[in-house]
Amino acid sequence: MFSDTRPAPLDSPGASSFSAFRIGDAVEIRALLKSLMERGTLINLCAADGSAYGSTLWSLDTQHGKLAFSVDMMAPAVQGLVEAEEAMAVAYLDQIKIQFDVMDRVLVHGPRACVLQASLPRELYRFQRRASYRVRTLERSAPTATFRHPQLPDMRLDLRVLDVSIGGCALFLPSDVPAVEPGLVIKGVRVALDADTQFTAQLHIAHVTAIHPEARGVRLGCELQGLDSAASRALQRYIDATQKRRRMLSLD
Repeated sequence: MFSDTRPAPLDSPGASSFSAFRIGDAVEIRALLKSLMERGTLINLCAADGSAYGSTLWSLDTQHGKLAFSVDMMAPAVQGLVEAEEAMAVAYLDQIKIQFDVMDRVLVHGPRACVLQASLPRELYRFQRRASYRVRTLERSAPTATFRHPQLPDMRLDLRVLDVSIGGCALFLPSDVPAVEPGLVIKGVRVALDADTQFTAQLHIAHVTAIHPEARGVRLGCELQGLDSAASRALQRYIDATQKRRRMLSLD
């Protein structure tokens, strides 16, 4: 089974089991890519060495078989993507994870912008996004994750936890806070879901996605790492209790 926060290892032993998730129809591929572009969905461009760069789909040229991602030419990760032996794109449409190879990568400089151009993929993969039950947190308990900004150590962040599962969580990053790049691992994060559920964990920032314009912020999809047995039990109790509370509220 693959992790829902990283590219599926399609070249690993047993990867043939992923064939059921492969899409080779050109019309369906174009439709999915068009949805990513029109929604402005944030896409993780992942190099073979594990590094990642967050981008969006800038253009889709089906006539010439090309697509282009918006990039900052000054970002070190961008040059790394161009030089990498292999690169892969991972994005999320609702509950579906979209994954495809990014081939023939080249930087194209324009008068106003720089893009990473690549060949239109001949196949892509669709996976169900979540393998574990996830609950929306209860706002009245003010669930937060507290840590130092990875690029600005003097800045302390207290981000609201939007939802949580036994293996991950989603955080709300306001638009007036400097961006947090996908692929980062942040240590010593203090998670406080309610008065009885507080623990320290390590967060792997798996992806960053837009919510809606009125939200004035983005959603950080995170993998929880380094939980001890006590923290795992407390988290499971919180998930069970929150699920029950939500059911009761829906009956009122």
